[in-house]
Amino acid sequence: MTDAPRPTDSSDLTVPTASTRRSVMGMLGLMGAGALLSGCTPVLANTPAKPNLDASIFNFALNLEYLEAAFYLAAVGKLELLDAAGGDSSKVILPAGFTGRGGNGVPFASAAVRAYAEETAMDELAHVKVIRQVLGAAAVPQPQLDLGPAFDAAGQAASKGAIKGFNPYANELFFLHGAFIFEDVGVTAYKGAARLLVDDKAGGNLENAAGILAVEAYHAGMIRTLLYQQKDTVAAAGLTVAQIVQAISDLRDAVDGSDDRDQGITADSGSNIVLADMNGIAYSRTPRQVANIVFLDTTGRATKGGFYPTGLSGDFSALLAL
Repeated sequence: MTDAPRPTDSSDLTVPTASTRRSVMGMLGLMGAGALLSGCTPVLANTPAKPNLDASIFNFALNLEYLEAAFYLAAVGKLELLDAAGGDSSKVILPAGFTGRGGNGVPFASAAVRAYAEETAMDELAHVKVIRQVLGAAAVPQPQLDLGPAFDAAGQAASKGAIKGFNPYANELFFLHGAFIFEDVGVTAYKGAARLLVDDKAGGNLENAAGILAVEAYHAGMIRTLLYQQKDTVAAAGLTVAQIVQAISDLRDAVDGSDDRDQGITADSGSNIVLADMNGIAYSRTPRQVANIVFLDTTGRATKGGFYPTGLSGDFSALLAL
């Protein structure tokens, strides 16, 4: 793959290789670090107090955790567990004929991958519980979630129409592709939110968010590793796993803003399991960039669509403006 200009929409998804991205982003990161260190004293002295958006940030995260918990719980046939955690499984749209309940989940080919999916499902369910506990009465209810037609739309957009009717619950490999759509986004969302959080005391919001980010990063690394192991397998429409993953990555980049902060699972040197710049630092996304991805939106203005057909639960106008 050769270097090419950053795509402006999902109709042209050719992008620079991961190694090129890392080099560029790494140089920018080093330049930024030098500027920060050279002006450290005045910056610290004049930093204004941040507005306290912690509750809004955690409710934004709760919307994402509802989505991830529903996706994984359905995959292992335990979607009904969402109800006891404060979610609502009746507001989850699934592919026709698939219930995701009572043990009716993905027909996993590997006991190991099923075990990974079970563990991840329980982690995401725990995230819903702990964030709701932190927020208390301020926790927003679960919105309607689309885990059926939205995946079909994402598959068609990423493959330029080559893949139709994508169903992440049809088999183990499709499940891994579906998980890939979410996992890297969760990592960058929590990373981006860290600078906005005010409560940084021991056991406070910043520490909790960092802990959830770490778990999401474990999940993302696992999914990327499992997909890399099958990178040359033809998965659908004559496309290999690596090609489909790259197309998903390119789609996320095409809708999340004007920069280029996403990567597939291969690089010039081989594998690209860790999505990071040349300094080994994970990327950040703003709430607006995250919303663009989950709404499958290219305008940067949508308030609903994609995996959230009726929108997020709560008012996030202040966050989305940042």
